Amino acid sequence: MGLPMDMDEIHTPTVPSGSVSAHVPHNANSDEGTSLVDLIEEKTRVEEELKALSRVLDTNGASQHGVNMNTSLTTLDGYPRDDIDVAQVRTTRARIIRLRNDYKSLMSKIEDGLHAHHAHARRLPGSRPGSTFSPHSFFGPRSLEAPFAKVNSVVAGSPAEEAGLKTGDKIRRFGDVDWINHEKLSKVAETVQANEGHSITVKVQRSQNHSSDFEELQLQLTPRRNWGGRGLLGCHLLTL
Repeated sequence: MGLPMDMDEIHTPTVPSGSVSAHVPHNANSDEGTSLVDLIEEKTRVEEELKALSRVLDTNGASQHGVNMNTSLTTLDGYPRDDIDVAQVRTTRARIIRLRNDYKSLMSKIEDGLHAHHAHARRLPGSRPGSTFSPHSFFGPRSLEAPFAKVNSVVAGSPAEEAGLKTGDKIRRFGDVDWINHEKLSKVAETVQANEGHSITVKVQRSQNHSSDFEELQLQLTPRRNWGGRGLLGCHLLTL
């Protein structure tokens, strides 16, 4: 079965050093359209790779729901688990962390570039004075909605079940919380506490018949007490 391993050691990334940011054009604030286009194309590439890496974790191990970013890789007595590919999970997790950081940097550069482009456009003849610009309107509402959490369990009769949440659903957006600002789901907890008795829009991604296909749903979840169980939601979320 192997020798016991230190918990910290087994989580040490084994991927080469460096960052995908090295492939990103650095001239995001330029008035030249090509650099901004390159940044947006890189954003799309990073999103697709993150989705692929998430599927790698989902299909790793014997469990129906695979593993996530927090799943322990050792047994209770300190041995590497033999029901998952530990090396693959470690490498995949490290890559996801790097890509998430790169994605944040990309979005910041793109936002700066779009603001600079819009400011330049307003100085051109024929522009409308007082016009405003929002990066979210440029990308559309789905740009920052990659899944960031998975529903691990739902209690019968709970607000979560009444809203339509199911075990295995992936959370893409929870109120104003997305995968960039959720801060290890602490912002989700804050949103729940601040909206007791009020409806929260929750966007989820749901797999269809254990295939690679999925559907995207928008649910209305109302946190409340006295529903017969613990907490305000009656569900357990795990970070992806």
